[in-house]
Amino acid sequence: MMFINTKRPFSRICAPILRFFSFATLILIGLTGLTDCTTSKKIIYFQNLDDAELKPLDTQYEAVIKKDDRLTIVVSGPDKMVCAPYNLTLNEMSTAGTVVGNGNPEQSTLGYLVDANGDIDFPILGKIHVEGMTRNQLVNYLTTEIGKDIKEPVVYVAFRNYKITVLGEVRNPGTYTIDSEKINILQALGYAGDLNLTAKRQDILLLREVDGVLTHHRIDLRDKDILQSPYFYLQQNDILYVLPSATRVATATTATSIWSVILSSITTVLALMAFMAQ
Repeated sequence: MMFINTKRPFSRICAPILRFFSFATLILIGLTGLTDCTTSKKIIYFQNLDDAELKPLDTQYEAVIKKDDRLTIVVSGPDKMVCAPYNLTLNEMSTAGTVVGNGNPEQSTLGYLVDANGDIDFPILGKIHVEGMTRNQLVNYLTTEIGKDIKEPVVYVAFRNYKITVLGEVRNPGTYTIDSEKINILQALGYAGDLNLTAKRQDILLLREVDGVLTHHRIDLRDKDILQSPYFYLQQNDILYVLPSATRVATATTATSIWSVILSSITTVLALMAFMAQ
């Protein structure tokens, strides 16, 4: 009597499985490669800049004071004792600000928070409406008002919380505190490590609060005219969101779909192997 061995050698079972995974890997690599194709037209900033007739940049830009801004204000002059009542220090604890340190004048004084009405509560002078003023305008106003009481006052004003946020397809997304009150969109992207190659350069979203309303504007970095745009310079608390390109979205979607199919196939093949090995 002859017996037929119905069990297939393990190597014969594995061979088609290995061929399947090799084929699936090649498909994944091929699809990823297709979606990675791009051209310089999609990634170069300021295209045709050499042919453009550029106007002088608006170098007179100044940030304006807004609600919820925190300001440092220091009053000095020939007679320090006379100027002291105009400064909020550790001995002048009030609800106008919080202690942030000591040492230089900016760190040893309390900050002035611009309230919901756009006002600050300033020593001796009382309520001052500062919303909409530039830093220099507030300096001039305080110098004039304080000068009615003391001789040759020197007023220092600075933003304490000048921040911008960069999100999306950049190398280092996050919120950045800016030392200067003047920053343009290129400098902001520089803080975030510049755009990834997969960023959508023609559709960068700028979110900005104006009079209590959140507005949005779209910026095309490939367009040379951005240098003349009113949104080239950013304002405090602006948010830049860099959208992913279609290539980036397609790559992520394709890779996820392919791997889902592969994992599902692995489960099926392993079950089939277990059955055939019995």
